[in-house]
Amino acid sequence: MSGRPNILRRAEAWLDSKGRPAWFAAMILGFVFVWPVGLALLAYMIWSKRMFSKSACSSRRATRFGGPFSAAGRSSGNSAFDAYKSEMLKRLEDEQEAFESFLQRLRDAKDKQEFDSFMDDRARKAAEPVTEPAVAEAPKAGAY
Repeated sequence: MSGRPNILRRAEAWLDSKGRPAWFAAMILGFVFVWPVGLALLAYMIWSKRMFSKSACSSRRATRFGGPFSAAGRSSGNSAFDAYKSEMLKRLEDEQEAFESFLQRLRDAKDKQEFDSFMDDRARKAAEPVTEPAVAEAPKAGAY
């Protein structure tokens, strides 16, 4: 009897090591082959909050494989490299801000050009003389 909980614990640890997609795959396979097993896995995932929270495995994997800014704040232990890195990051942030302001000025110039073109077309249409279309005489009754 002591072997069964050990198997379940090992299965849980293995699924945890593979992350949330492994839990979902196990649940779907449980529904496909034996629906009560899938239902039990779904209930366990909701009860243990595995469905709605980030697992430690996924956050560990993100930092190991260079997730966004995973090593930006950490010290490497080499002060010269750390100084170079902080200087480079500052320069890149400044360049990013300059580029974003350039893009904003470019968008503003394009918007102004489109607006000026619209206003010119509107002024040209307003300046054109209004010509009334010739009204054709309506056929008289009985002219058919």
